[in-house]
Amino acid sequence: MGISSSYDKERLDDILGHQYDVVSRQQLLDCGMTRSAIQHRIRPGGPWPVILPGIYIAGSETTSERREMAALLYAGDGGVITGAFAVRHYGMVAPGPDCIEVLVPVNTRRRQSVRFVRLIHTTRMPRRTSLVGSRRIAAPPRAVADAVRGYRTIHDARSLICRAIQHNKCTLAELAQELREGPKRGSALLLDGLRDASTGIWSAAEGKLMDLINRSGLPRPEYNVALYAPDGECLGIVDAWWQDAGVAAEVDSQEFHFSRGDWNQTMKRHNRIAKHRVVLLHFAPWRITSEGGGVVGELRDAIAAGRIAPPPLVRAVPQRLDCANDTL
Repeated sequence: MGISSSYDKERLDDILGHQYDVVSRQQLLDCGMTRSAIQHRIRPGGPWPVILPGIYIAGSETTSERREMAALLYAGDGGVITGAFAVRHYGMVAPGPDCIEVLVPVNTRRRQSVRFVRLIHTTRMPRRTSLVGSRRIAAPPRAVADAVRGYRTIHDARSLICRAIQHNKCTLAELAQELREGPKRGSALLLDGLRDASTGIWSAAEGKLMDLINRSGLPRPEYNVALYAPDGECLGIVDAWWQDAGVAAEVDSQEFHFSRGDWNQTMKRHNRIAKHRVVLLHFAPWRITSEGGGVVGELRDAIAAGRIAPPPLVRAVPQRLDCANDTL
């Protein structure tokens, strides 16, 4: 049996062109294709694989674009991709599940999650969306917040939150609004990650240093402060700062990736800070994880020595990602 010649081929070609050769059963029927013709196409070994219930590929290759398009067609009208899959479309690395999370209005037909698609029924559909080709994705604040709600470690939460804010994809205030307005269930790491960001933590590596300091019994430092010389020269921004001891600490996240030019600039900056009698300690991320006791010991010794010496004549100005502290 062949496919009926009476269906609207031009309309179907237009649909396939816009949808990466992915089509729903209902769209085929709307084009006038008969049920028997559809069944012939999707038969075992036939030319159109069934990628999801009622969703077919008019071809053989299953690409990421086709999977996402299939997820939206399966979700029905109004579906919006969110979470890690949406975040990646904004050029950010986002750990997360292999399933594509799709927001759907709560009052739509109750389809169930299936295979690589997780449907999230919500009364709070995104106010803003973007189009990537023919795929609707949530704007960065919603996508990031939804991704973080699915995480299990503060490291992953901090990484994505700090990356999104540092790359100007969204602000701390926008994420705080998502926290307030979104579901409370699963939001603990989102809250913790935002609180860390609001105190001045700019990266996951700095977050690990903060955790280590908080557990160590060391005095609490300020995080991410700019140091200024008496003449007003900005000496640089340090990750952690103990004002009364004149001690600063930095996480050298790119310790093994500096070019010669980067290394020279880093040394000049270090010397510029050190000549004002600031003790600047550098730590590789692996030491914070694997040699935490040694890191704490070096900090404790430096702070103790600094407290009995004359304080350096520098001014410290906290640097904040934005001014959303009072929203958390």
